[in-house]
Amino acid sequence: MEKIPVSLDSDALRSFVLGIECGSFALAAQQLCRSTSAVSAQLKKLEQQCGMALVTKRGRHLAPTPGGEILLSYARRLLSLNDEAWRAVRGELLQGDVRIGMQEDFGESLMPGILGPFSRQHPSVRISARVDRNQPLLQAMAEQSLDMALLWQGDNLPAQSELLGQTPLAWIGAQEFDIRCLLARGEAIPLVMFEAPCLMRTRALNVLEQAGLDWRVVFTSHSLSGIWAAVRAGLGITLRSQIGLPAGLHALNAQLPAVGSMGIALWQHNANDAAQQMLAQLTRHGVAGYLPLIKPTLT
Repeated sequence: MEKIPVSLDSDALRSFVLGIECGSFALAAQQLCRSTSAVSAQLKKLEQQCGMALVTKRGRHLAPTPGGEILLSYARRLLSLNDEAWRAVRGELLQGDVRIGMQEDFGESLMPGILGPFSRQHPSVRISARVDRNQPLLQAMAEQSLDMALLWQGDNLPAQSELLGQTPLAWIGAQEFDIRCLLARGEAIPLVMFEAPCLMRTRALNVLEQAGLDWRVVFTSHSLSGIWAAVRAGLGITLRSQIGLPAGLHALNAQLPAVGSMGIALWQHNANDAAQQMLAQLTRHGVAGYLPLIKPTLT
């Protein structure tokens, strides 16, 4: 007879997910208004149910084991469905309007996973979404024509913005782009860039200057789709995150100077607004779930 699966405890799953996202079960316990020992007991019970260790130490922070990574993905989906059902049964449907902006890199990759669940859980909230570059979004936030925005972290972000995480940057080129030969010949590196001002453009030029490498901007664009099209056509390389990286493009980090990482920040005007608070929480979870999937490919 087939063994009946164990029913995983939703409270334990919530503690597990929050502990990984916070990097500490002590911090998770604070947010859950529970004792650290109670949260640790939940984790131990969850590990017993799964028959494996789910968490390991990585420096000062917690990280999921391979089995924990598998459970983490399912746990987020189970909790999202649980919360959706709970609110629907209780009739706790939020009302109002939320105007959210997202930097272009996040639009196609992160927005569906954030706005889709929110719309299903809160159909009475009217969402207005805008995908744009950092500078126009910052201007819109300053003018309060947006309620919240997901942005690249730059020097001009206000102190009340919240850093959600860091994502590695990479030199991106087409599969057939031979950067080795170009560097061996001492030719100027052809760059595909946004028009200034642009955080990625500034980072790229500074890094190449410091490395003593010649460069030339061969193509500029107003949109990220234009950047990807030019790089895919082999006109040059660009500097971006691998968030939403199109097929046929890859990282070239092994042949070029290291470019570090870029922070992802959330700026909202009214953290006390219930609808904004709920959407901000889904945004935090969406970013936290996406970042571990981004691993630089050294070629």
